Amino acid sequence: MNEQHSIGGQAVIEGVMFKSRKGWAVAVRQPGGGIKLKSEPLKTHAGEKVPFIRGVFILFYTLLLGMKALEFSARVASEEEEKPLSPVQMGLTLIISLLAAAGLFLFLPLYVAKLAGSLIPAVSASGILFNLVDGLVRVALFLVYIWAIGLWKEIGRIFEYHGAEHKVIHAYEAGYMEMDKIKKESPLHPRCGTSFLLIVLVLSILVFSLVPRDWPFYAKFLSRFALMPLVAGLSYELLKAGARYESNPVVRLLVLPGLALQRLTTGEPDELQLEVSLKAFEGVMAFEEGVK
Repeated sequence: MNEQHSIGGQAVIEGVMFKSRKGWAVAVRQPGGGIKLKSEPLKTHAGEKVPFIRGVFILFYTLLLGMKALEFSARVASEEEEKPLSPVQMGLTLIISLLAAAGLFLFLPLYVAKLAGSLIPAVSASGILFNLVDGLVRVALFLVYIWAIGLWKEIGRIFEYHGAEHKVIHAYEAGYMEMDKIKKESPLHPRCGTSFLLIVLVLSILVFSLVPRDWPFYAKFLSRFALMPLVAGLSYELLKAGARYESNPVVRLLVLPGLALQRLTTGEPDELQLEVSLKAFEGVMAFEEGVK
Protein backbone atom coordinates (compact mmCIF):
# COMPACT_ATOMS: atom_id res chain seq x y z
CA MET A 1 0.00 0.00 0.00
CA ASN A 2 1.49 3.35 -0.95
CA GLU A 3 1.68 6.47 1.18
CA GLN A 4 -1.51 7.87 -0.29
CA HIS A 5 -3.46 4.88 0.91
CA SER A 6 -2.44 5.59 4.52
CA ILE A 7 -4.79 8.59 4.59
CA GLY A 8 -8.44 7.97 5.38
CA GLY A 9 -11.35 10.02 6.55
CA GLN A 10 -14.75 10.23 8.15
CA ALA A 11 -17.69 12.57 7.85
CA VAL A 12 -18.88 14.25 11.03
CA ILE A 13 -21.55 16.84 11.87
CA GLU A 14 -21.05 19.70 9.39
CA GLY A 15 -17.50 18.59 8.80
CA VAL A 16 -14.87 16.05 7.83
CA MET A 17 -12.06 14.32 9.69
CA PHE A 18 -8.91 12.98 8.03
CA LYS A 19 -6.34 10.65 9.60
CA SER A 20 -2.85 9.74 8.47
CA ARG A 21 -0.06 7.76 10.10
CA LYS A 22 1.31 10.88 11.77
CA GLY A 23 -1.76 12.87 12.80
CA TRP A 24 -5.42 13.66 12.40
CA ALA A 25 -7.45 16.80 11.70
CA VAL A 26 -11.14 17.65 11.73
CA ALA A 27 -12.68 20.76 10.16
CA VAL A 28 -16.23 21.86 10.99
CA ARG A 29 -18.41 24.58 9.49
CA GLN A 30 -19.51 26.99 12.21
CA PRO A 31 -23.06 28.44 12.29
CA GLY A 32 -21.61 31.87 11.44
CA GLY A 33 -20.00 30.52 8.28
CA GLY A 34 -16.41 30.14 9.42
CA ILE A 35 -14.46 26.88 9.58
CA LYS A 36 -12.93 25.62 12.83
CA LEU A 37 -10.00 23.24 12.59
CA LYS A 38 -8.68 20.86 15.24
CA SER A 39 -5.59 18.74 14.68
CA GLU A 40 -3.38 16.51 16.80
CA PRO A 41 -0.37 14.23 16.20
CA LEU A 42 -0.72 10.47 16.49
CA LYS A 43 1.57 7.78 17.82
CA THR A 44 2.00 4.45 16.05
CA HIS A 45 1.11 1.44 18.19
CA ALA A 46 3.07 -1.79 17.82
CA GLY A 47 -0.09 -3.79 17.15
CA GLU A 48 -0.80 -1.73 14.03
CA LYS A 49 2.15 -3.37 12.23
CA VAL A 50 1.29 -7.03 12.81
CA PRO A 51 -0.71 -8.63 9.97
CA PHE A 52 -4.21 -9.87 10.92
CA ILE A 53 -3.85 -8.33 14.39
CA ARG A 54 -3.45 -4.77 13.09
CA GLY A 55 -7.00 -4.74 11.75
CA VAL A 56 -8.39 -5.02 15.31
CA PHE A 57 -6.07 -2.32 16.67
CA ILE A 58 -6.77 0.07 13.80
CA LEU A 59 -10.52 -0.48 14.03
CA PHE A 60 -10.50 0.18 17.78
CA TYR A 61 -8.41 3.36 17.56
CA THR A 62 -10.40 4.55 14.55
CA LEU A 63 -13.61 4.19 16.55
CA LEU A 64 -12.16 6.17 19.46
CA LEU A 65 -10.79 8.85 17.15
CA GLY A 66 -14.08 9.01 15.26
CA MET A 67 -15.98 9.56 18.51
CA LYS A 68 -13.56 12.32 19.47
CA ALA A 69 -14.02 14.04 16.11
CA LEU A 70 -17.79 13.61 16.23
CA GLU A 71 -18.00 15.07 19.73
CA PHE A 72 -15.90 18.07 18.64
CA SER A 73 -18.05 18.63 15.56
CA ALA A 74 -21.25 18.52 17.62
CA ARG A 75 -19.94 21.22 19.95
CA VAL A 76 -18.74 23.46 17.11
CA ALA A 77 -21.86 23.06 14.96
CA SER A 78 -24.12 23.88 17.91
CA GLU A 79 -21.80 26.59 19.31
CA GLU A 80 -21.67 24.86 22.69
CA GLU A 81 -18.81 25.61 25.05
CA GLU A 82 -19.12 22.43 27.09
CA LYS A 83 -15.96 20.55 28.03
CA PRO A 84 -15.10 17.61 25.77
CA LEU A 85 -15.82 14.10 26.98
CA SER A 86 -13.28 12.61 29.37
CA PRO A 87 -11.50 9.36 28.44
CA VAL A 88 -13.78 7.49 30.86
CA GLN A 89 -16.94 9.01 29.35
CA MET A 90 -15.67 8.27 25.85
CA GLY A 91 -14.85 4.68 26.83
CA LEU A 92 -18.30 4.14 28.33
CA THR A 93 -19.96 5.62 25.25
CA LEU A 94 -17.95 3.29 23.03
CA ILE A 95 -18.83 0.25 25.15
CA ILE A 96 -22.54 1.10 25.12
CA SER A 97 -22.44 1.64 21.36
CA LEU A 98 -20.69 -1.69 20.78
CA LEU A 99 -23.18 -3.53 23.01
CA ALA A 100 -26.09 -1.97 21.10
CA ALA A 101 -24.50 -3.00 17.79
CA ALA A 102 -23.93 -6.52 19.14
CA GLY A 103 -27.58 -6.79 20.10
CA LEU A 104 -28.78 -5.63 16.70
CA PHE A 105 -26.28 -7.33 14.41
CA LEU A 106 -25.22 -10.41 16.39
CA PHE A 107 -27.98 -11.43 18.81
CA LEU A 108 -31.05 -10.60 16.68
CA PRO A 109 -29.88 -12.37 13.47
CA LEU A 110 -28.89 -15.43 15.50
CA TYR A 111 -32.27 -15.47 17.24
CA VAL A 112 -34.11 -15.15 13.90
CA ALA A 113 -32.06 -18.06 12.55
CA LYS A 114 -33.01 -20.09 15.62
CA LEU A 115 -36.70 -19.32 15.03
CA ALA A 116 -36.31 -20.23 11.35
CA GLY A 117 -34.76 -23.53 12.43
CA SER A 118 -37.71 -24.32 14.68
CA LEU A 119 -40.11 -23.68 11.79
CA ILE A 120 -38.03 -25.23 9.02
CA PRO A 121 -36.22 -28.43 10.14
CA ALA A 122 -33.78 -28.23 7.22
CA VAL A 123 -32.34 -24.98 8.62
CA SER A 124 -31.61 -26.41 12.07
CA ALA A 125 -30.29 -29.64 10.54
CA SER A 126 -27.75 -27.88 8.31
CA GLY A 127 -24.98 -25.71 9.71
CA ILE A 128 -24.56 -24.09 6.29
CA LEU A 129 -28.23 -23.13 6.01
CA PHE A 130 -28.38 -21.94 9.61
CA ASN A 131 -25.38 -19.62 9.20
CA LEU A 132 -26.64 -18.47 5.80
CA VAL A 133 -29.96 -17.40 7.32
CA ASP A 134 -28.09 -15.75 10.19
CA GLY A 135 -25.80 -13.89 7.77
CA LEU A 136 -28.53 -12.82 5.36
CA VAL A 137 -30.61 -11.40 8.22
CA ARG A 138 -27.53 -9.51 9.43
CA VAL A 139 -26.93 -8.01 5.99
CA ALA A 140 -30.62 -7.15 5.60
CA LEU A 141 -30.70 -5.41 8.99
CA PHE A 142 -27.60 -3.42 8.08
CA LEU A 143 -29.08 -2.29 4.76
CA VAL A 144 -32.38 -1.31 6.37
CA TYR A 145 -30.52 0.54 9.13
CA ILE A 146 -28.43 2.54 6.63
CA TRP A 147 -31.49 3.34 4.51
CA ALA A 148 -33.57 4.38 7.52
CA ILE A 149 -31.02 6.76 9.07
CA GLY A 150 -30.43 8.26 5.64
CA LEU A 151 -34.02 9.54 5.70
CA TRP A 152 -33.12 12.01 8.46
CA LYS A 153 -32.14 15.41 7.14
CA GLU A 154 -29.21 15.72 9.55
CA ILE A 155 -27.80 12.34 8.53
CA GLY A 156 -28.30 13.30 4.89
CA ARG A 157 -25.98 16.26 5.49
CA ILE A 158 -23.37 13.94 7.01
CA PHE A 159 -23.64 11.68 3.96
CA GLU A 160 -22.93 14.71 1.74
CA TYR A 161 -19.80 15.44 3.76
CA HIS A 162 -18.95 11.76 3.32
CA GLY A 163 -19.04 12.37 -0.42
CA ALA A 164 -16.88 15.49 0.04
CA GLU A 165 -14.30 13.40 1.90
CA HIS A 166 -14.13 10.89 -0.95
CA LYS A 167 -13.82 13.56 -3.63
CA VAL A 168 -10.83 15.14 -1.90
CA ILE A 169 -9.13 11.75 -1.47
CA HIS A 170 -9.71 10.96 -5.16
CA ALA A 171 -8.20 14.31 -6.15
CA TYR A 172 -5.20 13.80 -3.89
CA GLU A 173 -4.55 10.36 -5.33
CA ALA A 174 -4.83 11.82 -8.84
CA GLY A 175 -2.23 14.48 -8.02
CA TYR A 176 -4.23 17.71 -8.01
CA MET A 177 -6.24 19.74 -5.50
CA GLU A 178 -8.01 22.37 -7.62
CA MET A 179 -11.64 22.92 -6.63
CA ASP A 180 -13.01 22.77 -10.18
CA LYS A 181 -11.43 19.32 -10.64
CA ILE A 182 -12.41 18.05 -7.20
CA LYS A 183 -16.07 18.78 -7.98
CA LYS A 184 -15.92 16.34 -10.91
CA GLU A 185 -14.62 13.44 -8.82
CA SER A 186 -16.85 10.57 -7.72
CA PRO A 187 -18.32 10.61 -4.18
CA LEU A 188 -17.71 6.83 -4.07
CA HIS A 189 -14.39 5.28 -3.06
CA PRO A 190 -13.32 1.60 -3.04
CA ARG A 191 -11.50 1.85 0.31
CA CYS A 192 -14.40 3.42 2.17
CA GLY A 193 -15.31 2.22 5.65
CA THR A 194 -18.73 1.27 4.29
CA SER A 195 -17.04 -1.26 2.02
CA PHE A 196 -15.09 -2.55 5.02
CA LEU A 197 -18.32 -3.14 6.93
CA LEU A 198 -19.77 -5.03 3.99
CA ILE A 199 -16.67 -7.26 3.92
CA VAL A 200 -17.12 -7.86 7.65
CA LEU A 201 -20.76 -8.85 7.17
CA VAL A 202 -20.03 -11.28 4.35
CA LEU A 203 -16.90 -12.75 5.92
CA SER A 204 -18.70 -13.28 9.23
CA ILE A 205 -21.01 -15.76 7.49
CA LEU A 206 -17.99 -17.94 6.67
CA VAL A 207 -16.18 -17.52 9.99
CA PHE A 208 -19.26 -18.11 12.14
CA SER A 209 -19.85 -21.36 10.26
CA LEU A 210 -16.84 -22.74 12.15
CA VAL A 211 -18.99 -22.89 15.30
CA PRO A 212 -20.39 -26.42 15.81
CA ARG A 213 -24.04 -26.71 14.83
CA ASP A 214 -25.07 -28.53 18.02
CA TRP A 215 -23.81 -25.83 20.40
CA PRO A 216 -26.53 -24.21 22.57
CA PHE A 217 -27.82 -20.76 21.65
CA TYR A 218 -25.90 -18.87 24.34
CA ALA A 219 -22.62 -20.54 23.31
CA LYS A 220 -23.18 -19.61 19.66
CA PHE A 221 -23.88 -16.02 20.66
CA LEU A 222 -20.78 -15.74 22.86
CA SER A 223 -18.68 -17.37 20.15
CA ARG A 224 -19.56 -14.48 17.83
CA PHE A 225 -17.94 -12.07 20.29
CA ALA A 226 -14.85 -14.26 20.40
CA LEU A 227 -14.65 -14.53 16.60
CA MET A 228 -15.26 -10.84 15.79
CA PRO A 229 -11.56 -9.91 16.20
CA LEU A 230 -10.72 -12.63 13.67
CA VAL A 231 -13.38 -11.32 11.28
CA ALA A 232 -12.13 -7.73 11.68
CA GLY A 233 -8.51 -8.77 11.16
CA LEU A 234 -9.25 -10.79 8.02
CA SER A 235 -11.52 -8.06 6.63
CA TYR A 236 -8.83 -5.42 7.05
CA GLU A 237 -6.27 -7.60 5.25
CA LEU A 238 -8.71 -8.13 2.37
CA LEU A 239 -9.36 -4.38 2.13
CA LYS A 240 -5.62 -3.70 2.23
CA ALA A 241 -4.97 -6.30 -0.49
CA GLY A 242 -7.74 -4.77 -2.59
CA ALA A 243 -6.03 -1.38 -2.34
CA ARG A 244 -2.71 -2.92 -3.40
CA TYR A 245 -4.22 -4.58 -6.49
CA GLU A 246 -7.03 -2.11 -7.21
CA SER A 247 -6.18 -2.02 -10.93
CA ASN A 248 -6.76 -5.78 -11.25
CA PRO A 249 -10.00 -6.54 -13.16
CA VAL A 250 -11.03 -9.21 -10.64
CA VAL A 251 -10.51 -6.82 -7.72
CA ARG A 252 -12.47 -4.12 -9.55
CA LEU A 253 -15.34 -6.58 -9.87
CA LEU A 254 -15.19 -7.56 -6.20
CA VAL A 255 -15.39 -3.94 -4.97
CA LEU A 256 -18.57 -3.22 -6.95
CA PRO A 257 -20.94 -4.32 -4.12
CA GLY A 258 -19.17 -1.96 -1.72
CA LEU A 259 -19.44 0.91 -4.20
CA ALA A 260 -23.12 0.14 -4.70
CA LEU A 261 -23.68 0.24 -0.95
CA GLN A 262 -21.96 3.62 -0.76
CA ARG A 263 -24.77 5.09 -2.84
CA LEU A 264 -26.77 4.86 0.40
CA THR A 265 -24.07 6.46 2.58
CA THR A 266 -22.76 9.26 0.36
CA GLY A 267 -24.34 12.31 -1.26
CA GLU A 268 -23.25 14.93 -3.75
CA PRO A 269 -21.61 17.76 -1.75
CA ASP A 270 -21.74 21.46 -2.59
CA GLU A 271 -18.70 23.71 -2.84
CA LEU A 272 -18.97 24.86 0.78
CA GLN A 273 -18.82 21.26 2.00
CA LEU A 274 -15.84 20.56 -0.26
CA GLU A 275 -14.15 23.63 1.22
CA VAL A 276 -14.49 22.14 4.71
CA SER A 277 -13.14 18.79 3.50
CA LEU A 278 -10.14 20.52 1.91
CA LYS A 279 -9.45 22.39 5.14
CA ALA A 280 -9.38 19.15 7.12
CA PHE A 281 -7.16 17.53 4.50
CA GLU A 282 -4.70 20.42 4.62
CA GLY A 283 -4.64 20.03 8.41
CA VAL A 284 -3.65 16.36 8.28
CA MET A 285 -1.17 16.90 5.43
CA ALA A 286 0.67 19.39 7.63
CA PHE A 287 1.78 16.39 9.72
CA GLU A 288 2.80 14.37 6.66
CA GLU A 289 4.82 17.26 5.23
CA GLY A 290 6.52 18.02 8.53
CA VAL A 291 4.89 21.42 9.00
CA LYS A 292 3.63 20.36 12.46
